[in-house]
Amino acid sequence: MSTDATTLSVDATQQTMDDYLAALMSGGDFAAFFTEDVRWTTIESGEQIVGREAVRDFIGSMHTTLFDAHPVLKDLVVGAGLVAGEFDFVGTNTGDFEGVPATGQQLRLPYVVFYDVGESGISELRAYLPVKKIMAVFRAV
Repeated sequence: MSTDATTLSVDATQQTMDDYLAALMSGGDFAAFFTEDVRWTTIESGEQIVGREAVRDFIGSMHTTLFDAHPVLKDLVVGAGLVAGEFDFVGTNTGDFEGVPATGQQLRLPYVVFYDVGESGISELRAYLPVKKIMAVFRAV
């Protein structure tokens, strides 16, 4: 859960997420909605990335360096300070991914992210991202 002392209302959480997703989908400054010490966790691998710039760079590299890709929002469930987003990751592999050279392979994979949202912004993202499935697609090429 969010480390902010007070929990945001559902309406305030929804507004933060609407603004964050609009920036993310349009190539805007989505990191402006992160706290300074935001944490990204890839649940499958346990990998953690901490800090506004580090998380921004990681997400940016997934969308522009490793892949020419974008998220497609399928569903968003918003509570007071907690959000679950279901997405498809849609794109083409254009860079080395986990040691596998770029393949040009197109993919569309579902993933889920849980967000902790407080007054200071998004403090945590827990991503259920199918890294093993992505690797299997590229190794099969």
